Amino acid sequence: MKNRAFKICKYILSLLLIGLSYGILVRKTGFAIPCIFYRITGFQCPGCGVTRMCLALMRFDFVAAYHYNKLLFIISPVIVFIIAQQIYRYIRFNDAKTTKAQTVILILLVVLLVIWGILRNIF
Repeated sequence: MKNRAFKICKYILSLLLIGLSYGILVRKTGFAIPCIFYRITGFQCPGCGVTRMCLALMRFDFVAAYHYNKLLFIISPVIVFIIAQQIYRYIRFNDAKTTKAQTVILILLVVLLVIWGILRNIF
């Protein structure tokens, strides 16, 4: 169990370090990975604004973060909660299967993101 917990901690810290490094790079240089969907179609994808949202969250500017990507700002706690549940189940029980409730919630979130991707380009 401790070995699994150590592996997960290393993985999470690596992701946080990569994200923080990317955030610092964007803030210092202004260079960010462009949205290929937007470049090709001219429409915003459901994820457009995530980098700016995360940068605003790093500054604790929740109002700006909300405006960059409203839906992802709202559903992020749900996603983090499901990920935390999965990590706990993996560490505690060596089982990473999603429950039926989690699967339903994740499908609902994907449907919401698709609808959001369409509506944000109409209005």
